[in-house]
Amino acid sequence: MSLPGRFGMEINMEEKKTIIEVKELEKAYKLYDKPSDRLKEALGLGRKKRYKEHYALKGVDLCVSQGETVGIIGTNGSGKSTILKIITGVLNPTKGSVRVNGRISALLELGAGFNMEYNGIENIYLNGTMMGFSKKEIDAKMDDILGFADIGDYVYQPVKTYSSGMFVRLAFALAINIEPEILIVDEALSVGDVFFQAKCYHKFDEFKQMGKTILFVSHDLSSISKYCDRVVLLNQGVKLGEGSPKEMIDAYKQVLVGQYPFGGDSDDELLHDKDIKAAAQASVKEKEGGDGLTNPELLEYGTKAAMIEEYYVTDAEGRRSSAIIKGQKCSVHMKVHFERDIQAPIFAFTIKNIKGVEITGTNTMVEKAFLEPVRAGAEKQITFTQKIDLQGGEYLLSLGVTGYENEDFQVYHRLYDVLNLTVISDKDTVGYYDTNSEITVVDV
Repeated sequence: MSLPGRFGMEINMEEKKTIIEVKELEKAYKLYDKPSDRLKEALGLGRKKRYKEHYALKGVDLCVSQGETVGIIGTNGSGKSTILKIITGVLNPTKGSVRVNGRISALLELGAGFNMEYNGIENIYLNGTMMGFSKKEIDAKMDDILGFADIGDYVYQPVKTYSSGMFVRLAFALAINIEPEILIVDEALSVGDVFFQAKCYHKFDEFKQMGKTILFVSHDLSSISKYCDRVVLLNQGVKLGEGSPKEMIDAYKQVLVGQYPFGGDSDDELLHDKDIKAAAQASVKEKEGGDGLTNPELLEYGTKAAMIEEYYVTDAEGRRSSAIIKGQKCSVHMKVHFERDIQAPIFAFTIKNIKGVEITGTNTMVEKAFLEPVRAGAEKQITFTQKIDLQGGEYLLSLGVTGYENEDFQVYHRLYDVLNLTVISDKDTVGYYDTNSEITVVDV
């Protein structure tokens, strides 16, 4: 049995069993105006309702299949951490059901179960036992835990003497090395110094390769794009949509600037593939794209106080082209018409790979290239010229006009993934771009 997934993804319900299933999940908190109201209610004094209900989650559904890595993104206060705490049993839901099939290791509040008077070894046994492991199982993993934490003889000292870095290293090492069936991560991959972070991400890669089920919350959109198979977007406790990392990250950016076009209060208002296409195609006007390579399914939004009316790319010879030879210069052009006075517009471009990872980009404010007011009716031609040292492959170009009004950030017009950019290369090195190393080898 196959079901159509969001954004055209087909979900085969027979191949993978469901590991985490959340249905109609709600979590409400009672907010009191003053402490005495809480006391009066606890004592049953009077029938007057003395609180207001705040919903951290409201009617959220989530299904995670075996071996899947699912990301959850959203602004602060959207309910991301709350849903993880309910799934792990730290919090109880107000309404709804949660079903988990497998042993969980949760990287939520690292070290929350540590006894500050115990040393590191004692805390490993304490927390391992709380996770359901026997002493024999913990003994078998002890060398891996200590090797990963790498805090030396401090492991024999009370954890109250640890630095914050040593504390989280030990907590992370314990949680990551017990080989759970389900790994739940809440902003925990950026602990410690840069070398320890690299070790954490390497372990995360190992988990994915082993086919573990992972639920991942992060504000690091590059990590979300790199690691996740699917992404869920939450806002103010409501599930706005789910789909590919690229599409959900683009939608999240709309939420950040208050220009998300869908309500999300009901299932009918969830963000679906057809919604994005309809919204984009309805607003796309006849623009001149380079060689007709404008993306018909681009994501477009903004107040339209300024409009990008023309855009194209030229190669080193000044010809309009979407194909650029690696190591040569190219220029990104856009013509902007201003519908009203704008104090200090910011013009920007971004280059992303086909997975949605932002590789590079800049804007006129960062470059200190244009910091002037513009009057209504004016038109500006903006050109960004740069040498392209990206590895050979396919990329997507995004354009934008933004600015600040009374310290509030405004998006006047954004065109995400509007043009395709092909980099032609006869030498690809490691990573996203070429460092153009000069190499010498001499006898010694």
